[in-house]
Amino acid sequence: MFKNISNISQIPQQLLPKQVTTKYPSHRHTQTKWNRYGRYLYWRFIRMRGTPEYIARGLAMGVFAGLFPIFGLQTIVGIVLATLFRGHKVAAAAGTWVSNPLTYVPIYAINFQVGQLLLNSQEEFMAESIISFQELMKYGSKFVAALFLGCLVMGLICGTLSYFVGLKLIHLCRRQRLKKMSN
Repeated sequence: MFKNISNISQIPQQLLPKQVTTKYPSHRHTQTKWNRYGRYLYWRFIRMRGTPEYIARGLAMGVFAGLFPIFGLQTIVGIVLATLFRGHKVAAAAGTWVSNPLTYVPIYAINFQVGQLLLNSQEEFMAESIISFQELMKYGSKFVAALFLGCLVMGLICGTLSYFVGLKLIHLCRRQRLKKMSN
């Protein structure tokens, strides 16, 4: 029946297997998904309920907690602080994102340096200098004291700054939203 067919184009299409093309998500589709998610988060932030002071207080508590090296507990501490200081809990949770895997090293290095400066410590901490458990304990307590003092000071400074910057941004966004709605 098909012995004289020399070209595949001469075979009836019903007899050929269907060509299945799998559609892989393109880069543009992925970018669109991220843009949509970013817009969603933006509108969630814009539509947060509460006074600007209430939201900014929560943000400040989150930033304060985010500057401490208590991995896994930063969000919980931020929400607890926001509850104690009557701040927005969701804004506090978002404020803890100031520290993430990309920013851990620079944040804690700066905090440690500030703590060392405040303690007037001239010791250099190097892994090679710790040769015994006793030296580890000696350096460990000084290291932790310098780090946590630096975290406390930088947390107070950055938390206060984030309160005022957040307050300004919230007022600005709400004014623009009211202006847009009135037009």
